[in-house]
Amino acid sequence: MSSPKSWQDVPPGTIAFGSTALDVQTGLWRSMRPVIDESKCISCLRCWLQCPDMSIKTDENSKLAGIDLFFCKGCGICASVCPVKAISMHQEADFHDQENVKHGEHPGDVGAHVK
Repeated sequence: MSSPKSWQDVPPGTIAFGSTALDVQTGLWRSMRPVIDESKCISCLRCWLQCPDMSIKTDENSKLAGIDLFFCKGCGICASVCPVKAISMHQEADFHDQENVKHGEHPGDVGAHVK
């Protein structure tokens, strides 16, 4: 069976194809976006440990390096476990006018994701 082009092509009640979370742009679901205040961050990596989507990025020195918005669903766990409140949650709509937007940062822009 060939892979469906959209969710409408999947027969109801069946599993038509497999995938991996590494291929699914789950950041499209996000309504809230985490923002890191690097001046407050102590790189304790509690956010990395608790993130259910593996969206917290680290560098070669195991220091916090940012958030992968391709996968981040905006659950806010990272902000709630941060001991120094270096991560805050903001409405995704606040970022709609940013230039040079990377793939996956706008949950409402599904044109390239859903065909």
